[in-house]
Amino acid sequence: MIQKKMVSQLDIKQLRTFVALIKVRNLSRVAEQLGVSQQAVSEHLKKMRNVFNDRLFIRSGNGVQPTALAVALQPRVTATLEAFDSLLTPETFSPSTTSTTFTLACTDFEQVSLLPSVLADIRQLAPKLKIAIKKLELDSLANDLKNGEVDLAITNPSLAPSAYPSETLYRERYKCVVSSQSKLTKNEMTVAQISKIPQVVVSPSRGDFSGAIHHWFEAKGHPREVFMSFPTFSAAIETIHSTDLCGFVPSALIPNRKLRVIELNETPPGFDVISTWHHRLSNDPLTLWIRKLLVNTIEGRSTPG
Repeated sequence: MIQKKMVSQLDIKQLRTFVALIKVRNLSRVAEQLGVSQQAVSEHLKKMRNVFNDRLFIRSGNGVQPTALAVALQPRVTATLEAFDSLLTPETFSPSTTSTTFTLACTDFEQVSLLPSVLADIRQLAPKLKIAIKKLELDSLANDLKNGEVDLAITNPSLAPSAYPSETLYRERYKCVVSSQSKLTKNEMTVAQISKIPQVVVSPSRGDFSGAIHHWFEAKGHPREVFMSFPTFSAAIETIHSTDLCGFVPSALIPNRKLRVIELNETPPGFDVISTWHHRLSNDPLTLWIRKLLVNTIEGRSTPG
């Protein structure tokens, strides 16, 4: 009877020698085939004999003949080697057949401006793939990526976990907007003038009142007053439309019939939009494919198949 502790003494070289002996049945020819010495073949065979407590191969004429146990072991040893070799063979990824779930986190801005085209491509190219879109939770994003609750996040560098890999998708810029019904503002204004208008900011999940371009106003010597903070751009737009407040929204959300753009004498700073993920997914075929879809959508190229 073979004990488990004895089986642990086996290695791949011994198993390959065993399979070669089954086929060739000659120690010197097996040594030549495997590129080793005949002594090495004999040592591998000796170790296997100790493990299985059987001679395995018996000398016969100019070669060897397998014992009954060796014949019985052949299919299992062959299957073991095939399973091992499969570990070294890259898995073929096919979007059309993948049926897993992929979770993507972003703000409502990307959900409206970027994802529809990407999701349409995914639906066409990977119809069995399930996509879960989650609200971007900045304070838990690092853990969400680490724990696998989020596979890929779309955000900007200042909000992304600095230790995780990322890829820049494009550069976005802000537009100053007021309600399309507003009669109190001109179509062109200075930074000083717009700073005096009560404002709203969008702060996903944190409820901050500073906003993305807060320091830009201060550096210009025109600090602004922010009276409302929203977690989404859609809520901010609805509020701007129905109040006397103004705000800054990404240019991808313009035009919007509820808003009127105010052209400023100076351009507020823009921001990079990036994708970020955990290190363990850097070479994941599905993550790589979806990242490529994002880039191709932005660049206006044909999507990968």
